[in-house]
Amino acid sequence: MKNWHHAVISGGGSGLGLGIAERLLRRGSRVTILDLALRDEPRQLLDRACAEGKSDWQFIAADVTSASELKTAVNAAVASFGAPQLALNSAGIIINKAFADLSAEEFQRVVSVNLNGSFHFAAATLPHIPPGGRLALIASMAGLTSNYGYAAYGASKFGVVGLATTLRFEYEPLNVGVSCICPGEVRTPMVAGENATGNPISLELKKLAGSLDVDTACNEILAGLDAGRWQIIPGRQSKLTAFLSRHFPGLFYRMCRGLLTKTVKKFEAGT
Repeated sequence: MKNWHHAVISGGGSGLGLGIAERLLRRGSRVTILDLALRDEPRQLLDRACAEGKSDWQFIAADVTSASELKTAVNAAVASFGAPQLALNSAGIIINKAFADLSAEEFQRVVSVNLNGSFHFAAATLPHIPPGGRLALIASMAGLTSNYGYAAYGASKFGVVGLATTLRFEYEPLNVGVSCICPGEVRTPMVAGENATGNPISLELKKLAGSLDVDTACNEILAGLDAGRWQIIPGRQSKLTAFLSRHFPGLFYRMCRGLLTKTVKKFEAGT
């Protein structure tokens, strides 16, 4: 179990970012939370974890879509807690709509937060990460396989995987590690919103990669970061999905196509 002296986490006000922040605070790490806002409930969770680990945390409001705002926030974090040994970008949004129903503005919004935000976060933190430190970008299983209804989300997350791959080539020779985290469905508030409003065909296909609770996902992600892994895929079913997609793409597509056809027929029969 590694003690990251200072961790900077974007999107740390909920979901995976919050869960990892709590765990790091219990270890005694200092944590900077970057997010648009921070509600009372996560503040209380962070305070309790901080008391357990005799550590410290701070919140700095920042929007990952603004390069200048994020750079200012990271500079303030470094001034308070020192250089970050771990920088984790977990800020992200999802719009689950069939391509024909997706507007250009919606597509651009998802790419702005998920892909451009990852770039801005990396640009703001990498100059401060010392040798032996690590940058981690949360992509998604959708960045490896995509899904029906994921024209915006899948494109943005494939981009995050590509960005992380390039950063790995450029920074690992400098002894700065890079991790790309590709979870399947994790039952976060963002996913709850998707399940309430998302395309029903997409939601059925998504079950192929399985579903994890936040605690299990956070534990596996943090174990991967501690071990210095490049690609971290929490969950056995998601690992299998990624394996099939990579090594048996034809078979994987036929499986998905068969499930898609079955799902479409089911919904047509119900209308």
